[in-house]
Amino acid sequence: MRRVKIFAGSSHPALVESICTRLGTQPAKCELGKFSNGETSVSIATSIRDQDVFIVQSGSNNINDSVMELLIMINACKGGSARSVTAVLPYFPYSRQSKKKSHRGAITARMLANLLSVAGVSHVITVDLHASQMQGFFHQPVDNLYAEPLIARWIRNHVPGWQQAVVVSKNPGGTKRVTSLADALKLSFGIVTTDRRRPGMSASMMLDSMCVDSSDNPPQAELDENAVEVQIEGVEDGTSSPPRSNSARPNHLSVNGAPQSSTPTAFSGAMHNGVPSIGHSPLARSTRIDSISSSPPTRPLHLARAATVAVTSTAVAPEEEGDEYTDERARDVITGRLIHGHIVDDDYPSPTLSAASGSVATMSGDKNADDIPDPMTASFLSIASSKRPDHALGGTYDAAAMSDEEDEAYKDPEIEHTVTLVGNVKDRTVFIVDDMIDKADSWIAAAETVVKRGGAKRVYCIATHGLFGDNSLQTMEDCECIDHILVTNSFPISPELARSSRKLVVLDLSNLLAEAIRRNHYGESISQLFVSAPE
Repeated sequence: MRRVKIFAGSSHPALVESICTRLGTQPAKCELGKFSNGETSVSIATSIRDQDVFIVQSGSNNINDSVMELLIMINACKGGSARSVTAVLPYFPYSRQSKKKSHRGAITARMLANLLSVAGVSHVITVDLHASQMQGFFHQPVDNLYAEPLIARWIRNHVPGWQQAVVVSKNPGGTKRVTSLADALKLSFGIVTTDRRRPGMSASMMLDSMCVDSSDNPPQAELDENAVEVQIEGVEDGTSSPPRSNSARPNHLSVNGAPQSSTPTAFSGAMHNGVPSIGHSPLARSTRIDSISSSPPTRPLHLARAATVAVTSTAVAPEEEGDEYTDERARDVITGRLIHGHIVDDDYPSPTLSAASGSVATMSGDKNADDIPDPMTASFLSIASSKRPDHALGGTYDAAAMSDEEDEAYKDPEIEHTVTLVGNVKDRTVFIVDDMIDKADSWIAAAETVVKRGGAKRVYCIATHGLFGDNSLQTMEDCECIDHILVTNSFPISPELARSSRKLVVLDLSNLLAEAIRRNHYGESISQLFVSAPE
């Protein structure tokens, strides 16, 4: 290629050699060094006047040095009268900091985009940004290439029985990436979500913090059986007479031994042909007339029918046990317990759950504290426990930590997570997909969920960027639920580490980046690179 200079940063020289070999050229000469106080020194050792310059610099373990070196190289080439300067960033540094994580945080990815613009960059080529909307941070064109075609081709060629596999996202934030790969391979997909409880908080404390105190907001009025009877009689006569109160003999309906009070809001609604229409309440639809334990046998039918609107009962007549509504899709929803980042059995001891179960049993009126808590109360506690306590007044939950930073929470011994698997993975191969592998905890949790709870037979952990921080590669190697780890060479991986791993597979991005550079130089469209990988 004529009138093209490709410079290699110090972060990933092996990738630059592969790109230049593909293009039939050699890396341009450039002297990189440091002064005694740690300052970066750059010297361009060849003429770049009126040349298209491409600087290949990926992220590395010395990320700040790599960024500063890239900025100096861009500015040096711009000052050397280069026609255009394109930054090729296989892994974009600080891409995980593309939004505020706290209300006084910084959007570091936008700051880096501004620095590149000030340095004089003309174009940016990168692969699989953590958030695609980051392209809006730049004032210059950005080509966000995808490693998905390369990954899909490897799956077709190397995974036996991939046609029956399932693509799974290990967090809700990666569903778009997962569905894209599933569509490319014509596969079904699933999702793994986790929900944590606040440590040391019992069920009664959760209810007190979430519910409105009855002393602050008392009900409008309490109706006894006489009041209900008068109101219904008035409806039958076509009139709306006010209910008669009998304070001398209050008689509240009871369900399972627990006193209940009915409120006028139970009968609120529009009048239809002289009969009050009950709102769309599952309470009114699921309660039978003969399930009210406090109803006397001599009570008229219309009185018992009115009482069913205000109270509920868990008793169901034997003849209607088969009439309960069931959703067939619920069979594909599996839950499990996650402690210390690992799936545990249902009977595994948990101090947090024991305290919550005892509080639920006490609130429900059961004498035996070991009984199973009421499903409605347990469902409410699951929602209440997921509420983050550290939100600010007038703020939103968008400032919370991202999914790839939840690994630290898995290590907390006082926090138990409830993990949910949506999708059928039984006896199937599972592809767990995300954009990067940094820490291993969330990957291991997802792999154990699909294997131990879902019954998957083989698990592939697939990501574009293999950062492998905190010895995470060895940790994933030791996990018996993970069979293969598939990444690209967008982030430098030492050859010794790659050879020592028996599960790691590294795909080469040099062909994709070389073709993007060639098409960019000749002014050709790169749309084909988004759907198919070059050979």
